[in-house]
Amino acid sequence: MPNGKRIAELLINIGAVKLSIDPPFTLTSGIKSPIYCDTRMMYSHPDAREFVVNALTDRVRNLHIEPDVIAGTATAAIGWAALVAYKLNLPFVYVRAKAKGHGTKQMVEGDLPKHKDVVLIEDMFSTAGSAMVSVDALREEGDANVTDVVAIYTHEFPSSLENAQKHSVKLHPLCNLTTLFEVAVEQGRLTADDVGIAADFARDPQNWHANAPVGQ
Repeated sequence: MPNGKRIAELLINIGAVKLSIDPPFTLTSGIKSPIYCDTRMMYSHPDAREFVVNALTDRVRNLHIEPDVIAGTATAAIGWAALVAYKLNLPFVYVRAKAKGHGTKQMVEGDLPKHKDVVLIEDMFSTAGSAMVSVDALREEGDANVTDVVAIYTHEFPSSLENAQKHSVKLHPLCNLTTLFEVAVEQGRLTADDVGIAADFARDPQNWHANAPVGQ
């Protein structure tokens, strides 16, 4: 995974990766997780931000299509997508989490002409549900051709791939949970118990919390 290890190092070094068993974190998808990865913290660290923007931009450049427009998901990926669009000198739009209740009541913000090739930028995937809502909005409101979603990080949930397949899109994360764990172990940031808990979560994210002993 190109750039994945360096991104994992950056996330860990700036404190963007946190572990908590009791209580666990609740992800956007509603899944209870012992690990939380806050990619937004990298906005505040110029070196990390530059590396990630360059990595995202390179990934977009190497896709099978040349996009006409770069889109970002609200709210965490708006900044990443805007920076990638700037680097590529392309138009930028973003997709709201839900339609606004006034005016045009649209979800896509910005000027999106019909029938354009759009690459969507996301900050991270858990189930990829939020990204698929954005894909649907781009297709419905702009008759856009959306086939690829590029993200900084993925929890590697099987459901993310299932959602992507249902929507006929490909997911392109730069860093994943496995790489994050490998780097954390190399740096001595995770204990043997931590690694075991993380592995249990990765194997069965939907049921991990129900089966995790409290206070472990």
